[in-house]
Amino acid sequence: MQLILRLLLCASALGAGTVVAVSPDHHEFEAAIHAPFRGAADEAREFRLFFSYIDAIDPSTVAWRMELRSHDGQRLHRQWSGEERLFRQPVELAVPWDGRDGDQRALAPGFYLIRMTAMSGEPMAMRAIAGTLDQRVATALATAADTIVQEWEIHVGTPARIAMPAFRALPVGAQNRNSAAPAGTLPYTVYLGNLHTQSNDSDGGGDVSTCSGSQGAQTGAFGPAAGFDYARIHGLDYSAATEHNHYFDGSSNTNSSAIPAVAIARYQAGLTAAIDSNTAHPEFLALYGMEWGVINNGGHMNIFNSNELFAWEFNGSGQLIGDVLTPKSDYPAIYATMLARNLIGQFNHASSSTQFLVGGTALGYSADGDAVMVLAEVQNTSAFSNNTTETETGRSLYESAYKKMLESGFHVAPATNQDNHCANWGASWTNRTAVLIADTLPLTRANFLDALRARRVFATSDKQSQIIFTANGHLMGERFDNTGVLNLTVNFANTAGRAVAQVQILEGVPGRNGTVTVLASTPTHSFTPSEGAHFYYARIVQDDVDGKILWSAPIWVNQLPVVDNTAPTVSATEQGTRDVIALQATASDNVGVISVAFYVDDVLRGQDNDAPYQLDFDSTTLSNGTHTLVARASDAALNEGVSLPVQFVIDNTPLPPGIFLDGFE
Repeated sequence: MQLILRLLLCASALGAGTVVAVSPDHHEFEAAIHAPFRGAADEAREFRLFFSYIDAIDPSTVAWRMELRSHDGQRLHRQWSGEERLFRQPVELAVPWDGRDGDQRALAPGFYLIRMTAMSGEPMAMRAIAGTLDQRVATALATAADTIVQEWEIHVGTPARIAMPAFRALPVGAQNRNSAAPAGTLPYTVYLGNLHTQSNDSDGGGDVSTCSGSQGAQTGAFGPAAGFDYARIHGLDYSAATEHNHYFDGSSNTNSSAIPAVAIARYQAGLTAAIDSNTAHPEFLALYGMEWGVINNGGHMNIFNSNELFAWEFNGSGQLIGDVLTPKSDYPAIYATMLARNLIGQFNHASSSTQFLVGGTALGYSADGDAVMVLAEVQNTSAFSNNTTETETGRSLYESAYKKMLESGFHVAPATNQDNHCANWGASWTNRTAVLIADTLPLTRANFLDALRARRVFATSDKQSQIIFTANGHLMGERFDNTGVLNLTVNFANTAGRAVAQVQILEGVPGRNGTVTVLASTPTHSFTPSEGAHFYYARIVQDDVDGKILWSAPIWVNQLPVVDNTAPTVSATEQGTRDVIALQATASDNVGVISVAFYVDDVLRGQDNDAPYQLDFDSTTLSNGTHTLVARASDAALNEGVSLPVQFVIDNTPLPPGIFLDGFE
């Protein structure tokens, strides 16, 4: 299992010196830890750490700490720390683990957390920190302006296979769309692909034999048409070319000599390449769009269906180098522009603390943004991988940012993509974003975009696995009102014999800006939610060595108060004929009885709020003779049930001297 941490190279507040930002608009520092999910027979395994900063012109020092913790994160079992000098060339190091804790004791079988914390700082500032290595690292991490923490699960021992509900995999791809399905199978076909790639229209398309990073603007060997062909030949059902919008002037900065018509024509040519691919190969879907924004003080987002090039740069003559002016890093404005044009998008490799600012809040919610942003990446492979055998070990995780988006109120489904800059579109690893389209509909751009709008999506690290999440029969991605019990079901299928090592149903509240929590660790769960809005999504870890993960789209549920139109049922009895008599009732209700009132001769004589319902009554207030008792039971919704009348006799005639109620003297 691989961690990729994307950190901006920025000022590090270490007390001496500052970090010089390198290509701040786009290039990123990467720190990765490969933590195998399962170990050898003695549980030993090797963690591998990777650090790089493509195109950096200044050296930096990386401080890192890795912790082995209990599954709940509360107990520290072992810790490693280090410093690495980083300049031009990537750094890779191995951290062997013997499978034991810091006191050389064997760990009990079960799940554990590997937590990595990393930052990058200016070398002189790092050297100015006093103390041992562990102390220097602790100080650097505690005082850094931008520190990233990620947690991944590993397992000690052989994980138990969780019994999942019986489920047959849905058909995959256009070739299997009309295949016969057993009764009860959902009427959808799964399409697996990659929603994040670049070609030589921006900084991608590098020849895999030489590619090791971002290409110079429009210098890559291959364009979008080649990317579509490559993905199709390598078994993907769809692929999206999402070109950096500010590269169409032929520069990663601003080209004052750029001709707007040339930039616009290049974007239009990409759209045409997608149309031509779809015409020639209807079983495969090619999409062309843009990756809008910058990394530093921004955030990248894909826009999938714009026929216009969005831009914020002007040439030396004051001409906009694009079709539509969209101010740089103004996310409320870009959301509004997208909404006005019926466009949809995806949050890319989001940072939880520094990106997609709205009103100064990172990942800030806006109604326009919620309307147009349908996806958010939870996982990526390395953007600069040249792997063509689906064995890439550089992978990144953004689930913490995804949870924050959901809690802020965004209705986004999870995606896992490859962000290919080399010419290996979709071939670096086995991860796919899965989109569900009705069996009766062909794979077209319109049907695909409608499925994204419906959030009928799951993200999988294993292209041979499926996760289907339902709530009371509603499919993942849906929003609905619910009353009473909610039945949640996680379905799983894998065509290569893999099983489930862990299943979780997670719960949160949109707009709360709180914490997503684990509701259940079972594939089914039935309960009655509290009133109000909730979201739920499922997460699975497979039992393979990589511990590959699957995420379902959430289901958004508005739990309504129970509408109670059912009156209580009640019956009445009376005990005694004189002096103090007992008025009694038996009552029940579908929700609950709150009170029973006793009426004698249509006059309220008193009430009891707790079962058993009884009123001790002075019968001398009644005349001798026959009287009528009626009990009225009420519930919280003010529904009232009325008993059948019960007649009883009162006889308070004075007794002769020497005679008692229980007999003669």
